[in-house]
Amino acid sequence: MEPWIINLVLRPLQFLLSIIILMFLCSSCTCATSEEADALVKWKGSLDMNPTTHSLLSSWSLNSTSSLSSPFTNSTSHHHYYAPCNWVGITCNDFGSVIEINLASYNLKGTLQYFNFSSFPNLLTFVLYNNSLYGSIPLHIGNLSTLKFLDLGFNHLSGNIPSQICLLTRINFLALSNNYLNGSIPPQIGMLMSLQEFLADSNNLSGSIPVSIGNLSNLTTLELSRNKITGSIPFEIGQLKSLTLLYLYDNYLSGSIPISIGNLSSLAELSLCENKINGSIPSEIGQLKSLTLLSLCDNHLIGSIPVSIGNLSSLTTFFLDGNKIIGSIPPEIGKLKSLVQLLLSRNHITGSIPTTIGSLESLANFSMFNNKITGSIPLEMNNLTNLERLQLTKNFLSGYLPDNICLGGKLRWFGASCNNFRGSIPKSIRNCSSLVHLSVVGNQLRGNISEEFGVYPNLVYMDLSDNNFFGELTRSWGQCPKLTMLNISNNKVSSRIPPELGKATQLQKLDLSFNLLEGKIPRELGELKLLYILKLKNNYLSSNVPAEIGMISNLETLDFAANKLSGPIPMQLEQCLKLLHLSLKNNKFSGSIPFQIGNLQSLENLDLSQNLLSGELPLELGHLDKLETFNISHNILSGSIPSTFKELISLTSIDISYNQLEGSLPHVKAFTEASIQALQDNKGLCGNNIGLKPCPVPKDKNRNQVVILIIVSISGTLFLSFIIVGILFICQKRIRNKEEPRETVTEAFFAEWNHDGKRVHEEIVEATENFDSKYCIGVGGNGSVFKTVLSTGQIVAVKKFHKNGGTPNQEAFKSETSILPKVRHRNIIKLFGFCSHTRYSFLVYEFMEQGCLAKILSDNEKAMELEWTKRVNIVKGLANAISYMHHECCPAIVHRDISSKNILLDDEYEAHISDFGSARIFDPEESNWTSFAGTFGYSAPELAYTMEVSQRSDVYSYGVVTLELIMGKHPGDIVSSLLMSPSPVDDDQIMLMDVLDERLSPPRIKIADQVVSIAKLAFACLNPIPESRPTMKQVSRKLSTSPSPLSEPLHMITLTQLF
Repeated sequence: MEPWIINLVLRPLQFLLSIIILMFLCSSCTCATSEEADALVKWKGSLDMNPTTHSLLSSWSLNSTSSLSSPFTNSTSHHHYYAPCNWVGITCNDFGSVIEINLASYNLKGTLQYFNFSSFPNLLTFVLYNNSLYGSIPLHIGNLSTLKFLDLGFNHLSGNIPSQICLLTRINFLALSNNYLNGSIPPQIGMLMSLQEFLADSNNLSGSIPVSIGNLSNLTTLELSRNKITGSIPFEIGQLKSLTLLYLYDNYLSGSIPISIGNLSSLAELSLCENKINGSIPSEIGQLKSLTLLSLCDNHLIGSIPVSIGNLSSLTTFFLDGNKIIGSIPPEIGKLKSLVQLLLSRNHITGSIPTTIGSLESLANFSMFNNKITGSIPLEMNNLTNLERLQLTKNFLSGYLPDNICLGGKLRWFGASCNNFRGSIPKSIRNCSSLVHLSVVGNQLRGNISEEFGVYPNLVYMDLSDNNFFGELTRSWGQCPKLTMLNISNNKVSSRIPPELGKATQLQKLDLSFNLLEGKIPRELGELKLLYILKLKNNYLSSNVPAEIGMISNLETLDFAANKLSGPIPMQLEQCLKLLHLSLKNNKFSGSIPFQIGNLQSLENLDLSQNLLSGELPLELGHLDKLETFNISHNILSGSIPSTFKELISLTSIDISYNQLEGSLPHVKAFTEASIQALQDNKGLCGNNIGLKPCPVPKDKNRNQVVILIIVSISGTLFLSFIIVGILFICQKRIRNKEEPRETVTEAFFAEWNHDGKRVHEEIVEATENFDSKYCIGVGGNGSVFKTVLSTGQIVAVKKFHKNGGTPNQEAFKSETSILPKVRHRNIIKLFGFCSHTRYSFLVYEFMEQGCLAKILSDNEKAMELEWTKRVNIVKGLANAISYMHHECCPAIVHRDISSKNILLDDEYEAHISDFGSARIFDPEESNWTSFAGTFGYSAPELAYTMEVSQRSDVYSYGVVTLELIMGKHPGDIVSSLLMSPSPVDDDQIMLMDVLDERLSPPRIKIADQVVSIAKLAFACLNPIPESRPTMKQVSRKLSTSPSPLSEPLHMITLTQLF
């Protein structure tokens, strides 16, 4: 047959076949479209709708055609089905089938359990990023066989990553970040051969990294940081030749860095920080020519820095701090011409700084504190004109500081403390207007202090202590408007304290001790309203203490010891209600001790020794129930010790020697157990102490009255005896006639253990040798805490309550025993049991190995172990615990005394709130307590004028503790000065970086995001208006989500940007 005839016949057939296929496709598409719309509406109905979500998803309706696409007609039923292609967040293909669902940041709340994954056969993109979805990831997610892009990040999803997710073989982007997922990464992950980016950071994933991950040959990004992943980094990871970013930081990884990592030729960013990785740095790491970020900090790495590191020509950031690296810094490091940040701190590096370091002209941040580096600073470092931070503290460096250290005019942070530097301060420092922080403590530097330093408009912190500076303090120090800390102690500075120093109104700490200062203390210092530490001891200051010192209401430490001060102790000191430590010893103060001192309710240490004080001890001193040490020795004090001193329940040490005191000692442990050296050379003290004569038994002058009294007493006793015997006889007879159980002993013990209470009680008393002070590990306002080892070997903490008038403090005891058994939270101290006794009452807690947060922060070595990740976790744990008390306990509980002293840390540095002696069940209708509870410096400002305590009071205290954690010290009054300032413009250049704990390296990468977010939350909690503070539930939720990445570098963020 002719070809044209065949074509003539086939063309109609081809046309007919095309029509049939098109009709079939339209019919299928119509069915699919209908099923997709139904599935979406059904899932919408399962969500916890709020007004915002309801408004955003208003177009998701089968009844509203205005928002729908063109209808498809089903020829069988003649019904119209509308594709959801114009619904918000929905994209369709040309046939009306859904290919993309994008509902990022739509405030969705609900689960995925009612989402029908099988209804979306053509779905390519599924984005639910940044919502509040909870529950597990359904197993049916594996039905999305065409899916290429899945983002479920920043939700509240929990449970395991289902292995069915590995059926999505076409997927190239998988994000599960910032959820609560646990369990291990499915080993089938290696089936996702098309996967390019895998993000599962900030979850609770455990187990090891599966070796099958080496099969993902197209993978460019692997983000598994902030989990609990264990095991070693698999050798197979070296097969990921396309990998550009590898983040495994903040896990529990161990083992060594595999040498196969050198095969990742495309790798640009590698972060393994904050793990337990050991071994040495493989030399193969020098093969990563594209690497810009190498972060190996806070591991257990040993060995030396490999010389091959010099091959990383693109490297801009190198973090190696917090390891056990030995050896010297290789000269090859000078080849890293692009290097901006070099952190080598907290290692065991020896040798000298290589001269090649001067080649790093882009270097902005160089830190190598706490090593064993010797020699002098090479002159070549003068070439580093872009330096912003230079930290050389705690090494064995000597010689001179580089002259041109601030030649580029960018230096903001310079630390060279605890070395052997000599000579003068570099000339470039004098005109370094960019300077924010300068610390050169503990060197042999010298020079005229009035000539070495200039005026610094941005200076916040200056510590020149323990050197050989001389000369006078000039008025220019008052021209540093942002200065918060000035320490020039232990030098040879002379002349007078300039009155102009009172113009440095941001000062919080001023220490001029151990110098040659003379003259009067200027009254202008009273203008330093934010000052909380003022130390002028060991100088030659004379005359009276100005009354204006009492105007510094935030003072916590006032030390004027060892001067030539005279006159009376100013009564205006009573206004310093936050005062913790007051030392005026070794002066020439005269007159009596002002009774107003008894108003300093927070006072812990009082030393007035070696003066000319006379008169009697004021009764009001007995009101200092937090006083721990008391020294009034070497004065001319007379009379007896007031009976009110028996109320000094926290007192642990006294010295009243070399006075003219007489009479009996108070029945307080510090007095009754004091040595004779602390009591000697008085007029007539008596007591049972070794070396003292016993107090005489009082005798009546009228002997006849004594005889009459004896006769009357005997007669009365006999008469009462007959009555009592008769009553007992009758009672006993009645008891025998009734079948009643015997009375229990007066001692009652409730135990959370399954132990006999009385036996445990006896064991604790025996183990502590009747609560001997040698077992005491802490003293608080309500009681003393003893470390106790039970016969089982278990270590517990026993809190024995102080006595009020001879009986235990039952109010505090009842508070703790009524509240603690009702709470069960991992961040609240666990109560094992308690004992109530007429002699004493005590509680038995779990023992916290690390002790209280306050002591850790005050110890430099321990504070450095409390690195940023641990501090962030403490902040989160506290928020969760307080939120639990406020919002999950029924009725709610208000702690009323949250402070760093009442936060205990276990061996994993997890926080536990303790001391519920002031806590109360919260009733909104009855929230007015007449007695103040709390700790000055942590209590909400509204408590100064009202005793109405609410949950918002705890929120404020939490904010203070949070700032204390990130600053490494109590924030003092920086809080109120910033929050209450009518014009924040004056403070907008105070940088967050400059108030962070200087003992730690600055937080980096994503930890910095969290620190900034935490600081913002802290300032929100410190709002002076209680109703404007967030609830702890809001705080806890905010902390449970990962913060947004910083919009600018950490060192550029100011404090005023945080509120």
